[in-house]
Amino acid sequence: MREVTHEATGPVRLDESDIDPEYGDVAVCMCGLSAERPFCDGSHRATEDEEDGVRYKYEDGERREIEELRLRE
Repeated sequence: MREVTHEATGPVRLDESDIDPEYGDVAVCMCGLSAERPFCDGSHRATEDEEDGVRYKYEDGERREIEELRLRE
């Protein structure tokens, strides 16, 4: 399970102009870490060695373990 906090205010529409000329596809970020959201920039690689059952917070490219989940009201 992954908690992702987004600051987006609405949807982003993708069209043919978003297709990558080199790879021929569009990679949409699903981890919430990309600096190029909604597009993937490979930032998800930082999560590869996460342990199951441990909560992490990523800020400015740094990962830290957190004790508890704080919900926004």
